[in-house]
Amino acid sequence: MKHINSFLLLIFLIQNLFGQVENWERKASIMVDSQIMARGVSDNHVLNIMRQTPRHEFIPVEQQPNAYMDYPLPIGYEQTISQPYIVGLMTSLLQLKGHEKVLEIGTGSGYQAAVLAPLSNEVFTIEIVKELAERSAKKLKDLGYNNIHVKWGDGYQGWPDEAPFDAVIVTAAPPEVPPKLFEQLKVGGRLVIPVGSIWQELWVITKLEGETMDKESVIPVRFVPMVHPEKPIPDQD
Repeated sequence: MKHINSFLLLIFLIQNLFGQVENWERKASIMVDSQIMARGVSDNHVLNIMRQTPRHEFIPVEQQPNAYMDYPLPIGYEQTISQPYIVGLMTSLLQLKGHEKVLEIGTGSGYQAAVLAPLSNEVFTIEIVKELAERSAKKLKDLGYNNIHVKWGDGYQGWPDEAPFDAVIVTAAPPEVPPKLFEQLKVGGRLVIPVGSIWQELWVITKLEGETMDKESVIPVRFVPMVHPEKPIPDQD
C-alpha cells in the first residue's frame, strides 16, 4: 500500500507539473493582468510580450509550478528570477520602441532578455556566473531567440566593444552607479538600475549632453547585490 500511495503521489506531481506547462498562456495572462497591470504598468507592448513569454522555461523544473506567481524564485548559484511585476516595470521604464540596442547586466535565468528581445533590435547581456551564462545562452537559443548575445563577464565593465547602447538595464544592485555603464550609454539613452546596499532604490537615469544625467527615483526594491568577479574573467569577444 505504501508503494501504491507513493506511486499515486508521483503521478499527481507529474500531472500538476505538465498541467502548469500546458496552461502557461492562461497563467501568464492572469499574471500580467493581476500583478503587473494592477500595479500601474500600462505599456501595452511590454504587457503583450510578457503574456507571450514562457516564464516557466527559464526556471528549474521543481519551481515551474510557481513560475507565474507574484514573487521571485531561486534559479541556483544564489541567484533569482525577479518578481514578474519588477520585470514588467523595469522593462517599461526603458521606453523601448523596437530599434534599440540594449545592454543587460545580470542575465540570470535569461527571462528578462527574452522579454527585451521582441521589444528591441538587439540585446547584449552579461552574466558573472559562468554556469548561468552558459545555461541561459543555450535556453535562449533553443527557444529561437536570435537577437540576444550572451557573455560571461564582469558587468561593471559593460560591453565596450558594442557600445554605445540606447538603453541599459541592470538586474542586480551595485552600491552606486557603475561609471562604465553610464559611459557606454548614448546621449538621450536610459539606464534602469537598482542602487544601494542595505536600502535600495530603483532609478531611471537619462544621459544628457556633456556627460550629465537626469535621475528619477521610482520605488524601493530588493535585489541581489551586483558583485565583482573573484578572479579576472577572460575576454570573451
